[in-house]
Amino acid sequence: MAKKSDYLKAPIEHIDITKHDTRALVSAMAKMSYSARDLARASEIYDQMLADKDCAVVLCLAGSLFSAGLKRVVYDLVRSNMADVIVSTGANIVDQDFFESLGFKHYRGSKWVDDCALRDLRLDRIYDTFIDEDELGVCDDAISRIAGKLRPKPRSSREFIVEMGRYLVKHNKAPDSITLECFKKGVPVFVPAFSDCSAGMGLLHHQWHNPDSHVTIDSARDFRELCRIKLAVKDTGILMIGGGVPKNFAQDVPVGLEMIGFDPVMHKYAVQITVADERDGALSGSTLREARSWGKVDISSEQMVFCEATIAFPILAGYAYHKGSWRGRKGFNFNSVLAKEGEPAARK
Repeated sequence: MAKKSDYLKAPIEHIDITKHDTRALVSAMAKMSYSARDLARASEIYDQMLADKDCAVVLCLAGSLFSAGLKRVVYDLVRSNMADVIVSTGANIVDQDFFESLGFKHYRGSKWVDDCALRDLRLDRIYDTFIDEDELGVCDDAISRIAGKLRPKPRSSREFIVEMGRYLVKHNKAPDSITLECFKKGVPVFVPAFSDCSAGMGLLHHQWHNPDSHVTIDSARDFRELCRIKLAVKDTGILMIGGGVPKNFAQDVPVGLEMIGFDPVMHKYAVQITVADERDGALSGSTLREARSWGKVDISSEQMVFCEATIAFPILAGYAYHKGSWRGRKGFNFNSVLAKEGEPAARK
């Protein structure tokens, strides 16, 4: 009979963009057509964001990216001041980054496997990647314990993730933790659908055993804090990997500011990498030009790239890293900005 260890043999190795200079490749792709040229232009636009010192970069992460080997890419972007805000699914931040920060790993597997057998062994499958359900339970428990030590009140997901970073100061067991690096650099991390991951399991446990006094997550506060960030800087650029809630949450900020009485300022730059189809009206595949009709994105510097993230994202990030426009770029430390009391008055 197969054992759990039979499946958990080869850990996922996260690609290191610092070791892969893709500038020559991107330059060659710029002279091609189809998705190659789109990716080259997207890479150039991201580099423009970084060269624009008054521009804050909002990195949106959807789906399950870090389990696939992209965690080190985002870690290096944060470490190098190439991302100033992160808006993500909970899977990336909690189930994958925080999970690995506790010393656990994802493993190379296969999509051609008996899923019933995996269930019997308490193994979970993410396409062709395996994760240990019992280790994931440790992650859930850590979230519950973090919540249990906080004063019961509504908090933004960003505020809770700051506490996760504080927890990792003492309990981090693995290198390249995005949650910990963001905590150190003051980079806010928003997970608008916070309960849709291990965080939800941990908070369920916390609230179930503390029904009359517990921590809650306020997604409207997330939106308010993102609006405060937009007001604190001259320009913003969004780099979106996938679509879904993170994409829409970040894109909606100019519309939200108009709603509360400010003059709307669209995102100056926008890049999206996605495999979703625009024809079904779904958010993940809706084009950036479509977003212009809502007043979200200035289309003078925008680019859609229809390509799978594990292919396109390292090429784009490797280009920008080795191009070097980030050198000398200072981090905004928006967590410090958001920690200050009071809301700015509307302009109208």
